[in-house]
Amino acid sequence: MESFINFVIENREKMLELSLEHLQLTLISLLLACLIAIPLGIWMVGQQRVANAFLGVAGLMQTIPSIALLGSLIPILGIGVKPAILALLLYAILPILQNTYTGIQGVAPAVKEAAAGMGMTPWQILKSVTLPLALPVIMAGVRTAAVINVGVATLAAYIGAGGLGEFIFGGIALNNNNMILAGAVPAAILALLFDQLLGQMQKIKLKRSYAAVLLIPFLIALWGWRSPANQQALSAAFDPEFADRADGLPSIQQTYPGLRFNTLVLNAGLLYRAVAEGEVDLISGYSTDGRVQAYHLKVLEDDRHAFPPYHCAAIVNGETAVQHPELITTLNLLAGRISDSLMTSLNYEVDHLQRSPADVAEECLRKMGLWQENTSQRSETTITIGSKLFSEQYILVELFKQLIEGHTNLQVDPKPGLGGTKICYDALKNGEIDLYPEYTGTGFQVLLQPSDSLRAAIFTDAEAVYDYVQSECARLDDVKWLAPLGFNNTYALMCRQQQADEKGWQRMSDLLKVD
Repeated sequence: MESFINFVIENREKMLELSLEHLQLTLISLLLACLIAIPLGIWMVGQQRVANAFLGVAGLMQTIPSIALLGSLIPILGIGVKPAILALLLYAILPILQNTYTGIQGVAPAVKEAAAGMGMTPWQILKSVTLPLALPVIMAGVRTAAVINVGVATLAAYIGAGGLGEFIFGGIALNNNNMILAGAVPAAILALLFDQLLGQMQKIKLKRSYAAVLLIPFLIALWGWRSPANQQALSAAFDPEFADRADGLPSIQQTYPGLRFNTLVLNAGLLYRAVAEGEVDLISGYSTDGRVQAYHLKVLEDDRHAFPPYHCAAIVNGETAVQHPELITTLNLLAGRISDSLMTSLNYEVDHLQRSPADVAEECLRKMGLWQENTSQRSETTITIGSKLFSEQYILVELFKQLIEGHTNLQVDPKPGLGGTKICYDALKNGEIDLYPEYTGTGFQVLLQPSDSLRAAIFTDAEAVYDYVQSECARLDDVKWLAPLGFNNTYALMCRQQQADEKGWQRMSDLLKVD
């Protein structure tokens, strides 16, 4: 608890900023949903077929997974706030529409007939009789929509819309529980506050409820949509892990003092598209990523060494390594065989040419002379191979799988795309998977989190970093690092090749000269 409190104190400004962004996303989408769903719900009363059709469509929208919905809106609206608002709006419509329709329809006909007998017009009946009686049911729908939107809004960070999801996804990637809680706890508090405040609104008179709703745009305008951008800074998009880990953005800011960015936090899968389409000037990426070639990007030289070496190796659960020494011998057949250029080429085949990782891996093993037909009788032992959530890891899983099946009698169960570093490493330690591909820089910075003095001493020494992670992971977690595969997939800053040619950007220090 003490460490969490200290984290909150140290990051209170960012926490407040993200909470306001989260609140704004939820308020705007909720207000728009009310403006659409309440009039529509009123109009649908008495039109059963139309009501069934609209409720069916709204219900269908609720069944679409949040990430899938956000992703499907990007080609139409781009990245950032717009697709996030529309997705939240679509999720909020069903409970409000359904409750409005149910609430209005539930008002006793006798009450409306009595009001009409008193000479009231249809509009007067709606305003003074029907809506006040239906208000508790309508507000219950609004409260449900608000709570749903607070939760779904955490996913908006994946498409650069900000909010508390930045802390949650960054914490998952960095194995930082305090960061996860710093996003989850305020989100839970916001959900409770929304529920309680909306519950109080239904207790006041209807006219005052209207007034309270009309105050929302004023409050949004008062806060401002986002903090003013620094017009002299470069626009950049980083994934949540890079934005917060010590060897990512903080290392750039320390190594290249004076270099500042207008930062957009974005899902790693969307970064390359964002820079290729000119939505940002720079992105973080990986030096062997095939999309560098596919999108005609320029990798800027890290001339001051902000990034440590990221040599890739298979890491194996200690118990598995002891029980199956043939597994270690087989995987080490790849040691030093995969160069930077080869890995970039393999990634290009999968990312740009849309070939399957299995086909690419088989072709690679055949060229190396390591591929063997899987003809031996399988044992009952199954080796589970996990991976993180990007193409290079999928390719490596297939390389490991085909190599093991061809050279041993072990069965292999591939489980690619488990998630970030924390998820994969915890699964390995707990024996849920037997091995997965990892990078020495990630092991050094994220898994072991060395002291500043040790980091400064061996930060750029590839051999020293490997020796350290090999010995410490074995000592602390009974995890065995195998020999490096040969390629160094280090972090990199990159931009469009055309932009680099126009501005003369070759090295990261060239960015310091930008006016």
